[in-house]
Amino acid sequence: MTYDETLAYLYASTPVFQFQGAPAYKPGLDTSIALDNHLNNPHRSFRTIHVAGTNGKGTVCHTLAAILQEAGYRVGLFTSPHLTDFRERIRVNGEMIGKDYVVDFTARHRAFFEPLKPSFFELTSALAFDYFRFAQVDFALIEVGLGGRLDSTNIITPIVSVVTSIGMDHTQFLGNTLPEIAAEKAGIIKSNVPVVVGDLADESLYEIFERKAREMNAPLFRAADRAPLTKAPERPLSPAQRLNERTILSVLHVLAGEHLPPLLSPTIAAGFENVTTLTGLRGRWEVISRQPFTVLDTGHNEEAWRFLPAQIEAACRDNHCKRQILLIGFSEDKDIDPILDRMPPDACYIFTQASLRRALPVATLAAKARKRNLKGDIYPTVAAALQHLQQIATKDDFIFIGGSNFIVADALAHLRIHKICTEQEEI
Repeated sequence: MTYDETLAYLYASTPVFQFQGAPAYKPGLDTSIALDNHLNNPHRSFRTIHVAGTNGKGTVCHTLAAILQEAGYRVGLFTSPHLTDFRERIRVNGEMIGKDYVVDFTARHRAFFEPLKPSFFELTSALAFDYFRFAQVDFALIEVGLGGRLDSTNIITPIVSVVTSIGMDHTQFLGNTLPEIAAEKAGIIKSNVPVVVGDLADESLYEIFERKAREMNAPLFRAADRAPLTKAPERPLSPAQRLNERTILSVLHVLAGEHLPPLLSPTIAAGFENVTTLTGLRGRWEVISRQPFTVLDTGHNEEAWRFLPAQIEAACRDNHCKRQILLIGFSEDKDIDPILDRMPPDACYIFTQASLRRALPVATLAAKARKRNLKGDIYPTVAAALQHLQQIATKDDFIFIGGSNFIVADALAHLRIHKICTEQEEI
């Protein structure tokens, strides 16, 4: 099979959460353990850092990878979902896994995994571990797919576990309260393995992690106790993402000594500053144009939207924008009511939906928005929404495109060949 045929086969043969949502979710580790044993336990060939959390997982993984790369290490990076190319999920020093490797892996192992019926994420995790062994990485940053305790990545024994944040998301799988969600994410804590817990909005949630850490005899470090960098680097991340800075610095503190020498501040700063070019990070308050000032952001839950309205307001003020235009869409499994309650009331809205089955119908989104007096136009696809945006945008506007990973993915696919308006810079 060609690469395209192989990818089509994988999508058709395994349940894909990115596209299908709940029907593709397979809790439990039995299948992952079977795949791992079949591959002769590749994850034991390199040091791993395991990262869970409601928001910030991707940013923490990418930034730590960038810093370790700046320090001269060979670094694997496993994240999800992808935006425009499946191979974004699996990288070594920023380079995506080769198409030939994906084809060969599938051909060599399909006779084993077909009867096993793994989910797409279980199979992708196994592929990542196998590839990182082949690539002889020194470290691998492993992002949890969903939750932690029953996530297929939880077969690893990392050198440090990380929980970035706790918020209301994936409640149908993880629980309907913050303590329930925290308990699921605390499931990545391993015996005698240090754990770093990020800045939590609810102070009481720390008790859940402290209790689990005591059970596992795991040293616990609170990112809130770590001072930020004395001189903040000029990095292409949003103010909300900068909340992850202390988490990242705490991880580096834990690693120093046994696993790597203490890193110099210029190395750390360079990792922050160059994270997008070193690792391919996209969609986190990603500025794609200055006129009009245009941002892509994958923030898709209530926790993310605690910060986004203030960021939008600050960006408008700092760039002297006269109008806010928000092109938004969401996934149907998200509770968007608290998100819409936080939306800027005076903005101009363009409501749309992504090109996948999990997308919230745009009519449903618009109806909920109207109840909050959020006014805007309805377009059935992101491409159509962007074409309308191109017609109405001026260089004095602020434009936000987001609401889900999939809105950003559709936008990136469209924006490769189009401009938002005649004044916009090349993307």
